[in-house]
Amino acid sequence: MSTSLSQQSKLFGFFKDFNSDFPASIVVFFVALPLCLGIALASGAPLFSGVIAGIIGGIVVGIASGSQLGVSGPAAGLAVIVLTAIGTLGSFEAFLLSVVVAGVIQFLLGFFKAGFIAYFVPSSVIKGMLTGIGLLIILKQIPHALGYDFDYEGNESFFQADGSNTFTSLMDAWNLLTPGALFIAAISIAILILWDTVLSKKHRVFQILQGPIVVVLLGILLNYLFQTGVLNFTLAPDQIVELPVADSLKDFLGQFTSPDFSQISNIEIYKVGFVMAIVASLETLLCVEATDKLDPIKRVTPTNTELKAQGIGNVLSGLIGGLPITQVIVRSSANITFGAKSKLSAVLHGIWLLLSAITIASLLNMIPLASLATILIMVGYKLAKPSLFTGMYKLGWEQFAPFIATVIAILLTDLLTGIGIGLVVGIVFTLHHSYRNSHYMKESTSKTEDGREVHHIVLAEEVSFFNKASIIAALEAIPRNTKVIIDCSNSKSISYDVVEFIRDYHLHAKLKNIDVETIAFIEPKS
Repeated sequence: MSTSLSQQSKLFGFFKDFNSDFPASIVVFFVALPLCLGIALASGAPLFSGVIAGIIGGIVVGIASGSQLGVSGPAAGLAVIVLTAIGTLGSFEAFLLSVVVAGVIQFLLGFFKAGFIAYFVPSSVIKGMLTGIGLLIILKQIPHALGYDFDYEGNESFFQADGSNTFTSLMDAWNLLTPGALFIAAISIAILILWDTVLSKKHRVFQILQGPIVVVLLGILLNYLFQTGVLNFTLAPDQIVELPVADSLKDFLGQFTSPDFSQISNIEIYKVGFVMAIVASLETLLCVEATDKLDPIKRVTPTNTELKAQGIGNVLSGLIGGLPITQVIVRSSANITFGAKSKLSAVLHGIWLLLSAITIASLLNMIPLASLATILIMVGYKLAKPSLFTGMYKLGWEQFAPFIATVIAILLTDLLTGIGIGLVVGIVFTLHHSYRNSHYMKESTSKTEDGREVHHIVLAEEVSFFNKASIIAALEAIPRNTKVIIDCSNSKSISYDVVEFIRDYHLHAKLKNIDVETIAFIEPKS
């Protein structure tokens, strides 16, 4: 009886934030749908494989994950890897086997507790990642809002497949804008701003019925009016959502694909699987850190549980014909922006993807990309508000430099490269900080019996190889005919390189007639 009550309590707890999670899940669904299709297109895979990954990422990973607000699905960061892998392995079915392998590797990474890697990324870099993604979303979505749809939905790279880049696409979009798309985008952005700044504060109904849902419904209506000639505008097929339409349940089931298990002995399968597992795990862990930063109540996601959940998701996705899955920041930030409070939102968005693919694909193919672009632009703005830049600047260069380096690098390269550059800048500042704090000079007015000045150097608690230069500089600056005391009593760890130098310093200090005394110094083993 008590077990039954406990299960009922857990079930009730899962749905306790339904009023917030339900509308947020619909918004995330509308954001995720074109991204799933766009990433599948860029990956050279069947369009439905992106939808499968979105469904598994929402339902399966959503349930298994420890993240309350993260949303998983196909990721743009893997698109080039997938495209290359399909060509290398010779078929999409062979590639699916490598997705299964990647999932198994991810699960093992979680089992062996490799998730700690996420905690080594500085807060300044994570904030830079969020701000960079926000700006990137805005820059990438403006062309879609204007009707210029040559770049696939969800692309995060500066350079594009057609040879253009983020900024040249903006110029081309203004030169080749579509009046119909601009008309929809202008009305949509006005509704979103009005909803966010005025209506949502007026009545609870405007909090439950989210502005993006109204924008999507209005977009479908306007597109219908365009098609029937009531309004004198038009949209091209590539300016509207293009979800594969199944005529029957049999056709729908026919879109699922099984891996080619005859390739199980092909070493290339495991090479591709390993690369995907590492890249997908890094993207997921970075997204987990970023999502936790955005969480209004600052919950901490267990990273090892997340890796296991992603592994399970990728095994299932590969078995039924889906793309590889990661936790993704665009969908996660949209989830948080529009009010989600628990993992129910991510699970529901996966259910909506599944039901829509079965039942209302033709209706969804009426949604203009311009409507969805304005929703993402609003998400991007909330990630990259000007106040974030001033706030980080006030914290000083040690925080601001890695932050701004990450932002700029993400805009000019891609997500993982940008974070890597931000990390390098952060490490440089850390090393500089370590260099300055390797020791301190203790004030001393005492003199030796023969009148020599005494200089007292106290080493820090942790003295690494990176402190060697500053310690050498301090000791070499000791004047001739004096005494120096090198105090190691506070030090718990001293790098062998520093210990070796202190030992050798005893010898060449004699050339300057310097007496050397050490406290708690342990001679290196020769």
